[in-house]
Amino acid sequence: MKNNEFQYITDAYQLVQGAKIKGKKQEEIFELGAYDPNKRGYTVYPFEEGVKFDDFSVLMSEKELMNNYLIENLKVTNPIAA
Repeated sequence: MKNNEFQYITDAYQLVQGAKIKGKKQEEIFELGAYDPNKRGYTVYPFEEGVKFDDFSVLMSEKELMNNYLIENLKVTNPIAA
C-alpha cells in the first residue's frame, strides 16, 4: 500500500475495528482489533498480503496510535442518509 492511501489520525472516532494502520516511520501494516476498556487500549494484529495474523497481537493506547501511526484513507458512505 502506498503512503498516499494513509492519512494522519486526527480523531479517536477513526479508530474502528478492522481499520488498517501503518507506522509513520515503517512500512508494516496492522489491523485494529477491538478496544479493551479494562486495559485502555486497542488490540493490533499484523496484516500482510490481505491476511490478518490472529496468533500474535499487541495492545496499543489511543495516544500511541494517534502520535505514531497513519490510518487507511477510505471513503465511507452513510447508510442512514441513503
